[in-house]
Amino acid sequence: MKIRTLLPVAAVILLSSCGSKHAADNNDAMSPNNPFINASTLPFQAADFTKIRNTDFKPAIEEGIKQQLAEIEKIAESKDAPTFENTLVAMEKSGLMLRRVSGVFGLLSSANTDSVLQKVSEEVAPKLAANNDAIFLNTKLFKRVEAIYNQREQLKLDSESHRLVEYYYQKFILSGANLSDGAKDSLKKLNGEEASLEAKYTNLLLAAAKAGALVVSDTAEFAGLTSGELGAAAQDAKTAKMAGKWMIPLQNTTQQPALQSLSNRATRQKLFEASWNRAEKNDSNDTRATISRIAMIRAQKAKLIGFPSFAALTLMDQMAKKPEAVEEFLTRLVPAATAKAKVEAADIQKVIDQQKGGFQLQPWDWDFYAEQVRKAKFDLDESQVKPYFEINNVLENGVFYAATQLYGLTFKERKDIPVYNKDVRVFEVFDKDGTSMALAYFDYFKRENKNGGAWMDNMVGQSKLLGTKPVIYNICNFTKPAAGEPALISYSDVTTMFHEFGHGLHGIFASQQYPSLSGTATARDFVEFPSQFNEHWASDPQVFKNYAKHYKTGELMPQALVDKIKKAATFNQGYALTEILAAADLDMQWHALSADKPLQDVDKFEAEALHNTHLDLPQVPSRYRTSYFLHIWSNGYAAGYYAYLWTEMLDDDAYAWFKEHGGLTRENGQRFRDMILSRGNTQDLATMFRNFRGSDPNIQPMLENRGLVPAKN
Repeated sequence: MKIRTLLPVAAVILLSSCGSKHAADNNDAMSPNNPFINASTLPFQAADFTKIRNTDFKPAIEEGIKQQLAEIEKIAESKDAPTFENTLVAMEKSGLMLRRVSGVFGLLSSANTDSVLQKVSEEVAPKLAANNDAIFLNTKLFKRVEAIYNQREQLKLDSESHRLVEYYYQKFILSGANLSDGAKDSLKKLNGEEASLEAKYTNLLLAAAKAGALVVSDTAEFAGLTSGELGAAAQDAKTAKMAGKWMIPLQNTTQQPALQSLSNRATRQKLFEASWNRAEKNDSNDTRATISRIAMIRAQKAKLIGFPSFAALTLMDQMAKKPEAVEEFLTRLVPAATAKAKVEAADIQKVIDQQKGGFQLQPWDWDFYAEQVRKAKFDLDESQVKPYFEINNVLENGVFYAATQLYGLTFKERKDIPVYNKDVRVFEVFDKDGTSMALAYFDYFKRENKNGGAWMDNMVGQSKLLGTKPVIYNICNFTKPAAGEPALISYSDVTTMFHEFGHGLHGIFASQQYPSLSGTATARDFVEFPSQFNEHWASDPQVFKNYAKHYKTGELMPQALVDKIKKAATFNQGYALTEILAAADLDMQWHALSADKPLQDVDKFEAEALHNTHLDLPQVPSRYRTSYFLHIWSNGYAAGYYAYLWTEMLDDDAYAWFKEHGGLTRENGQRFRDMILSRGNTQDLATMFRNFRGSDPNIQPMLENRGLVPAKN
């Protein structure tokens, strides 16, 4: 459930794999017909995918870099005294072409890959890193920024402009602007190598996941899957040119959704091990050597800039501020989470023993038997629930309906806007007064050429300065049904849809002057707050009854089944929290390494890290193993995966405010929009939360929501 955010000035795009439907040639020259030379003429400057070819990206990126460097050089070399307008505003206006191409490339690079643009990703990564360095390691430019920063209190700036001054000054400092020329040269080399390795890692991992898919020739091995799921497995195999077989592609997490249903224990073990070992086969897709070097590079960068670790460096502009604060926060959660996970494991083992299983619970057994425990405890069967969650109905009568009730938004599908894949839907978003606000793209089904997981980002960012409105997208990886079958999803998938659209709302409501502060361009340990907050509305009674309808009959979900879902809400939360804590602490320990440490043995380091934090429960593997932890090695969440839990504290506390003030009302929604969703990064984030809630965040609602402590009356 990650969000990807482009860095506006440097336009550092997320260089994962990418693709387009057009064939490529070997001509990298900038064509006068390149679609990125000028802004798109489509509504909201949305990309015209009918005109974009693979061969357009590399020359457009290179030309965009060239243009921005010229603009930055002009600012830095100016003989005029530095002012807010001629320096910071000018920087915000720079790199427009690079911004245009990066917005589209960032989308296709993660959602619709091919081998040609994967190669482009690796080729341009060091060039983009060098462009970033040319801006933030430019001594003359920094002196101008520093001069403005030092006189900021005398400039009588509005609050957003004042925030922009502080944003840039901190960014220059944390980028190494104060270093000697020799140290800057060393840092540039490290930045370039890191960018190349991150792009390489993403491509390796995508290939590893594709190669790791579980393929069988006999459907008996897939016993327990529904006919629709078997049909999807057959279609996946056919797409992979293995007609007559059945395939389960890997999702990016350790545990795989099918493990809940597969009754053949040997198959479950095969699927789990395919996931667990996907990037550790000592083959051309093995990621461990790449990871070990990335970790060392980051530690060396931190030392150059003056920090003991990369975590210490990267947390400086986060709400948590210091690694010690993160560790203290995570440590508070570990005892309750692991204690509950052990109770859950004992309950599962009882079921296995009652059935004369004759084996000890293993990770590949957990979801299968946990589902049986859930059925026994709550009489709740996932197969009973899914018919009430048809994906398009959930989107239009659930996700959109909640946004209408809270914020007054309305949505109109735009079938005249070109898309990059036929499964993508596009909607225009209108404000409460009918004003057109944004475009929103929804790409929900998994494909072989799409990165795993779910995320949101902007194709076009909002900025009053640049005159642009938001074009956002939500990407997920739900199983696509066989032709003619309905797309029925789990309740967990439903909450994922609400989650990603929470990010979308954060982008849609952006109302900033400057692109660097707009919308979701906030700290990682704040950016997940709006998305996780939006998940709460999936279970709100008014919203739920509007979308939880049987796909055939249109009948509302029976109240008895609704009650079962509510009662089961805290089921398996010990496991769920422990696997996330394991990943978060693993991330922090990788990035707490000092520069004097040698290259790490990835598996040994991982084992010791989990042991040291008491998170090495044998039946509860980390949500992500180091070797396929895409968030931290390529997606900008290095020393930041804890953010999902940190912001869970924020969102549960904010939702508690809603419950205290009447719940789902337009008045409450408007207040949240005005004080959180529309503010971007224009204010200190802790202050922003405090102004809304009336106090600092309280962890109690989070513990109650997880069922780890009794709810207070």
